Amino acid sequence: MRIAYSEDLESFAHDLIIMCDTVHSIMSQASEALLTASLEHAEQALSSADELEEVRIRCEERAVQLLALEGPVARDLRQVISSIYIVEDFDRMAALSMHIAKAARRRHPSSAIPEPTIGYFQEMSRLVDDMMTKTHDILVDLDVEVAMVLSEEDDAVDDLHEFILNMLTQREWKHSTREAVDVTLLARFYERYADHCVNVAARVVYLASGFKPDDYLAQKERNQANAEMERRFAELERQFSRRRPHEL
Repeated sequence: MRIAYSEDLESFAHDLIIMCDTVHSIMSQASEALLTASLEHAEQALSSADELEEVRIRCEERAVQLLALEGPVARDLRQVISSIYIVEDFDRMAALSMHIAKAARRRHPSSAIPEPTIGYFQEMSRLVDDMMTKTHDILVDLDVEVAMVLSEEDDAVDDLHEFILNMLTQREWKHSTREAVDVTLLARFYERYADHCVNVAARVVYLASGFKPDDYLAQKERNQANAEMERRFAELERQFSRRRPHEL
């Protein structure tokens, strides 16, 4: 029974990676559609909805099954609960990506974003793409240190989002109101997408360590302080042990 339970947990973990890769692909296609006004890429992004929904439903059913079959130990329980939240994050990320693809399709053959803003959206696209690559890696390796780095990249996306809003509100906007609305919404979609990446990373930190990110950092600092104190005590002990008795 326990072997089957472990196999189900592994299958659940594998489905999360499939969801991650599918969402990553949807966002890549959506960003390409937005940046190049490509109808083909927009349609490719939107066509992945059924595939993702199938995996999402399978994950939800497996989560209920895992919780009902056997009383999980602490780490297994953390894995199931964290995975449930990760599924929700990926589902929302897919929806945000599809909003971007729909905006590109709606404005085709014109671009949904005016030319002066393209560079900023290219950078946002690059940042979230890198974040999703790291998200895949931490789901495979459960690397807490890499997971903690994602919040720094999220700060860069937040800065770009704020800059774009300032461009719309603090400077003379030379484009239409419709374009202003599109740019505002699209920048928000990328910003929220990056936030969900950070949420997934936080779930992985909790799964791997049992701590929330802030608590993990605090514990890490305490461990480093204790290790430094032990090093200093060991050095003092070596110094005094080298002295001859008449020197004491």
